[in-house]
Amino acid sequence: MFMDAFGLRPRIDQIAREVASWGYVVLAPNVFHRDGTADELAPTGDITTPEGMYAFFQQAGPRIGHLTTELALADITAYLDTLQALPGVQPGPVGVVGFCMGGRLALRAAGLAPQRVAACAGFHVSGLVTDQPDSPHLVIAGSTAEYLFAHADNDRGLTPADSAALGDTIARAGLRGTSEIYAGSMHGYTMADTAAWNEAAYHRAMDELRALFARTLGESEAA
Repeated sequence: MFMDAFGLRPRIDQIAREVASWGYVVLAPNVFHRDGTADELAPTGDITTPEGMYAFFQQAGPRIGHLTTELALADITAYLDTLQALPGVQPGPVGVVGFCMGGRLALRAAGLAPQRVAACAGFHVSGLVTDQPDSPHLVIAGSTAEYLFAHADNDRGLTPADSAALGDTIARAGLRGTSEIYAGSMHGYTMADTAAWNEAAYHRAMDELRALFARTLGESEAA
């Protein structure tokens, strides 16, 4: 489970525990480990207001730039190896999910390890479709996962045209998946500790994620 740009904090732990309650083992790494520990990088101000969110993102933004595609791919391999070596993890495919910039990492994981990643989900993710040669959406062609993308409404980083292009890319690859916009939801809608929180959109996303994992990973007895 790939965190958003605001880092590991109690909200990420809450979501990880919810997914774990479905019967899965969840690994939520600090993807900014090169910049500091989770505690050092966690928000210290009030991010429940738009002003607070913006102020903290000014700190978090450079960390995203530090995490190049090359570094991310090396990390993802280590994350997958670590997850599959944990006690209680059965042999077989895994699912990946990412929030905000974490969704790009989830997609990278699906492209990097198609034999390992059977399900890939991303919620309110920007920058999935670009005109760059390393655009994240291009890895779909070499993957085998089923995809679930639920975009924020009026997200400048993921437009309706981008959403449609993402869906077309999935279809052309002969894969199963959805790419849709949750009307009325802001970028960051899953995060209850921020001003973007949208409870209805969050529960819809989690219901769809649980169904995705059940289809691709198998029903698991709740822990």
